[in-house]
Amino acid sequence: MQKLVTLDDSPHRIALGFAVGVFLAFTPLLGLHTVLGLLIAFAFGLNRVAVLVGVFVNNPWTLFPIYGLAAYVGGLFVGFPPTVPMAALGFGEIFKSRFWIELAGAWSFWKPLLLGSAILSCAAAALSYVLVFFIITRAKGAGRTLEFPSASRG
Repeated sequence: MQKLVTLDDSPHRIALGFAVGVFLAFTPLLGLHTVLGLLIAFAFGLNRVAVLVGVFVNNPWTLFPIYGLAAYVGGLFVGFPPTVPMAALGFGEIFKSRFWIELAGAWSFWKPLLLGSAILSCAAAALSYVLVFFIITRAKGAGRTLEFPSASRG
């Protein structure tokens, strides 16, 4: 959070960049979070540092809690699979087509995870925007009013 407060940018742009990063962090696109974050930051002119800080909310310590909660939340809506047929997870197995076919065929597992990730991504991004905007506005002494700037990059 300290890194976000010291960025030389508007509270809106910092909070928006962080929120986009958090949104990506809660998606099940493992291994693509950083690349997608940077692509989106460049494409939409977002603060790249803020996006990356948000993306790194998903890290080795938070990975299982995030995806576990996502699968649980999704399961509340579409049900929980009685069993999850998973392919063997040996390192050499990931280079075999059988592994990927079995993994893709586990729709009973993917459906709640994808729905839960979508729900948590939106909720976490919205909450993080408001929270970071408030913290940065307070830290930079800009007052207590929430002013949303126009579409310009200000």
